[in-house]
Amino acid sequence: MSKPLHCFHCGLEVPASLHITTSIDGEEQPMCCHGCQAVSQAIVDSGMTDFYQQRSETNRTAPEVIPDFLKQLQAYDHPEIQKQFVHKLGDHQQQATLILEGIVCAACVWLNERHIRVLQGVVSVQINYSTHRAQVVWDEREIKLSQILAAISDIGYLAHPYDANKYQEILEQQRKQQIRRLGVAGALGMQIMVLAVALYTGDWWGIDDEFKNLFRWLSMALTIPILLFAAAPLFKSAWNDIKHKQLGMDVPITLGISIAFLGSIHATWHENGEVYYDSVSMFVFFILAVRYFEQAARKKMSEASEALIQAKPAMATRVQGEDIQVVPVVELEPEDIVLVRPGETIPADGSITDGYSSTSEALLTGESTPINKQIGDSVIAGSLNIDSPLHIKVEQVGEATVLAAILRLLEKAQGEKPKLAELADRIAAWFVAAILTLASLVALYNIWLQNPEGLAIVVAVLVVTCPCALSLATPAAISAASSRLSQLGLLISGKAVLETLARSTHTVFDKTGTLTYGELRHIDTLLLSDIDKDRLLSIAASLEKSSEHPVAKALQATDTLLTAELKNTPGAGISAKVEGKTWRIGHLKFIAESEPDNYQQAAKIQAEHQNDTLVWLADNQQIHAGFLLSDEVRPGAAALVKQLKAQGQTVVILSGDRLSVAESLGAELGVDKVYAELKPEAKLKQVKAYQTEGAIVTMIGDGINDAPVLAASNVSVAMSSGTQLAAASADMLLLGDDLSKLAQAQALSHRTLKVIRQNLTWALTYNGLAVPLAILGYVPPWLAAIGMSLSSLLVVMNALRLRKMDLQTR
Repeated sequence: MSKPLHCFHCGLEVPASLHITTSIDGEEQPMCCHGCQAVSQAIVDSGMTDFYQQRSETNRTAPEVIPDFLKQLQAYDHPEIQKQFVHKLGDHQQQATLILEGIVCAACVWLNERHIRVLQGVVSVQINYSTHRAQVVWDEREIKLSQILAAISDIGYLAHPYDANKYQEILEQQRKQQIRRLGVAGALGMQIMVLAVALYTGDWWGIDDEFKNLFRWLSMALTIPILLFAAAPLFKSAWNDIKHKQLGMDVPITLGISIAFLGSIHATWHENGEVYYDSVSMFVFFILAVRYFEQAARKKMSEASEALIQAKPAMATRVQGEDIQVVPVVELEPEDIVLVRPGETIPADGSITDGYSSTSEALLTGESTPINKQIGDSVIAGSLNIDSPLHIKVEQVGEATVLAAILRLLEKAQGEKPKLAELADRIAAWFVAAILTLASLVALYNIWLQNPEGLAIVVAVLVVTCPCALSLATPAAISAASSRLSQLGLLISGKAVLETLARSTHTVFDKTGTLTYGELRHIDTLLLSDIDKDRLLSIAASLEKSSEHPVAKALQATDTLLTAELKNTPGAGISAKVEGKTWRIGHLKFIAESEPDNYQQAAKIQAEHQNDTLVWLADNQQIHAGFLLSDEVRPGAAALVKQLKAQGQTVVILSGDRLSVAESLGAELGVDKVYAELKPEAKLKQVKAYQTEGAIVTMIGDGINDAPVLAASNVSVAMSSGTQLAAASADMLLLGDDLSKLAQAQALSHRTLKVIRQNLTWALTYNGLAVPLAILGYVPPWLAAIGMSLSSLLVVMNALRLRKMDLQTR
């Protein structure tokens, strides 16, 4: 007899049927349960494996199992371990994302949310049914994370801090287990169906009682493993619901299965009456198949968030003087210097201290064009270094990074529910009780009638009315829509945003920094001589290179020349010698001081561009070029305005800029109304005036200067670069420059609500038609099983269409 294994973490004996391990110091160590595995993995990830070398005691006795479990959970209260997954919201409030094991339906979500929410010290809890992840906020002065985890364990669910690799392991384990259960139900179910065909045809054409009874006993023997193994999760979930006085969806399902099976045993034993072994096996097979496909669909819906989670590397190259070490990312601290080679992913938020390269932030912002980066520029964890090695000073790690903030917003968005969904949830919460009451009344009525088909009718009523489709209708659609938006570079942070966005009547834009970039850009070079454009730009950049003026930033050239006798005249321009020749750059009046020959030609061009900025370059004889600078319109602005107007919305610009400049942009884009030279309070007054008239206002601004107006609007959208993300406060954040993505968000909001309505309509119509037919005996149990399963699958597949819908504006 082999020597029993003991858990490396707590010392308890490892069950012979369990094979789970944790890699500690390069060796796979056995664990006695998933709790020990999760805690030990957290200890390893935080670099605290010395704990196992310094502890003085490991063995425990059986009576100590529960206390030991609580001690394991207490490891999650350690500040060093919490750095990996806990985000501080204030002085005492903390937030963490947990993964919940054991969730099988919307009722499980409701039970966990209600149970956690009433805990003293818990501020809020939101569980995403699609990903089985929970966002919990608590006050550390009143409750600890370990106490929250223990409370979840008390009601029969396993919770632990979210870890991407651990989550994938759990999904893979669940998938394999589901396939095994599905295989058993399918293989044995097919044998039962063969016997059922013989019994049905025997009823029509005759069959010897000896064979009839034999086939029934064989069918019963084949059904028992299906119930004990394949259907075990259904019965476990139902029993857990009953223990906690909660009517989940598995309660009527298992009740229907049990009644059909017990009734069949009675008929088999007494050799009289109908048997429903085929219906039982078929129903178990179909419900398992639907949940398998539902899990696959959930995985697809969460692909965007999973891609973001996987974006951050596990290891980083830390540079300490001459010493270069490859260390786990969790060990990085602010002020560390890391080396990121071409093709590697940036491990933390920071700034470049050495090197020049380009990075791709496509996974974070949806922008596919690489961004040039140089010394002093900020970089974001999860972005890809493309060209050259970079040395980066770490500034934010763990839950403080932009990537973590994006994930929190995405999780929050996927858990949000429109008012329509909240109504559906309230209906579903009472629906199961109504089903059981209805089934009881149907049973009593058929007993009173002594109807021989009564058992089949009761089973059909219990099975066909399961509210799975009703509860899946909304979370499936919201998860799919949030996933699609994140791929576009749009993040939802407010409540019921999609619902309100779909009802918007007015869209209000700030101009500077929203419709435009908010900074001067070199648009064109207007030549007034025969000298090459690049040569003139090089001279201009040489004169401006020591200046901090916005014009200097706009005029950039690959090569600059040496200058001498440089003189800066504030508010006018700069003069200097380049290769022995005196050059001037600046306003036309400044250039005119050198009395150039072609001044009148330049003055005429200046008059034609009164709404733009022109910077002139001249020597002592003539003006050679005018550099046209403008606050460039963001890509997609015209397409967005066109799409909004096509939807019947009123499009407005509220700007603090000059009236002529704002009206020029308004005419270019085709907006309905332009208000200019407004202070923030005047913008706010205008938005409130629209709302007083009954308008639903969507405000799009830069997220900082427009904060009061954004707060007052019905839906607020902030233009936010990655580094501004954590500070921006709006209902929706646009990462990147392409405004046309907001037009796609508008289209998606309409289609999401349409899909939710379709799902709810289907679920309610299906139940409205199926229940009377089942009560009247027109729906046999096997058909009820198929109907319920296909109903649930239909709403999930309908929601998945949102991930592939064409959102291109025309």
